Amino acid sequence: MWFDAPIGYISATKQWALDNDKDWRPYWEDKDTKLVHFIGKDNIVFHCIIFPVMLKLHGNILPDNVPSNEFMNLEGDKMSTSRGWSIEMDDYINDFVKKENGGDMMVDALRYYLTAIAPETKDSEFTWKGFQDALNSELVAVFGNFVNRTFVLMHKLCKGKVPPLHVELLDNTDKQLLEEIQLTKIKIQNSIESYKFRDALSEVIDLARKGNKYMQEKEPWIVAKQTGEDGQPTAAAQQKIDNCLHICLQLTANLAIYINPFLPFTAKKMIYMMKVVDKMLDWDNAGKSKLLSTGYSLRAPELLFRKLEDAEITAQIEN
Repeated sequence: MWFDAPIGYISATKQWALDNDKDWRPYWEDKDTKLVHFIGKDNIVFHCIIFPVMLKLHGNILPDNVPSNEFMNLEGDKMSTSRGWSIEMDDYINDFVKKENGGDMMVDALRYYLTAIAPETKDSEFTWKGFQDALNSELVAVFGNFVNRTFVLMHKLCKGKVPPLHVELLDNTDKQLLEEIQLTKIKIQNSIESYKFRDALSEVIDLARKGNKYMQEKEPWIVAKQTGEDGQPTAAAQQKIDNCLHICLQLTANLAIYINPFLPFTAKKMIYMMKVVDKMLDWDNAGKSKLLSTGYSLRAPELLFRKLEDAEITAQIEN
């Protein structure tokens, strides 16, 4: 079957091309085409020796790279459908997606965990407790928390609109975070192009973590207590609040772009809250600090993720 398999790869491309009114040949013969084989480690010999030899003999292009993953185990043992030691996608969909509103968030939660533990360099292990920790400690407590706090404070302290940026008042902390937004684009891009998807996803979460730290240092809710005789924040206090939340909102917009390759439903929900079009998610917009216009009204915040309860995890482990 090792010699028969390449026919399937190429004929599948040909059928797709016929269905979509395209020419299949450039995908396998054009020197400008980049062919990448994503495989498991048990197929290295075939995809690095046998298949390339056949391609070369027939004048086809050769693979540019062959990213090979190790194995992913389950709760301390190798997965085996015959022994029932596996996770069926139908079961996950029925238990976590279909039975609740906002099931898309649980689709993205699984995408997140599988990427975060992808066996890129060594065997890894799926555990239900690890899944719970990844969702609760990272997606909920870091990423979702930053986005939610930003929207809540923007509605409370800036009348639900993107506040202006007072450039003359920017301090080193402000400038450092704006620089981090730009640097993160380069880091994510380099990791994805090197097929290091775990590292790329980690950079997104790390940027959200820096956003939380920035907001905690700025404490706009405390600054808002510096009020005048009318009970409203003084002009100086409001300017500090404006700068903090303006930067946090631009960071939120960038987080939507950065998370889109990994969690597309989450990115869609974020741009809905920001009332912007899908075009904003284009990678060319990543790193920019003027994605949301001053004075633009944004929708009320919605939770991006929910916590997984212990009882849900116990039930899955028993299964």
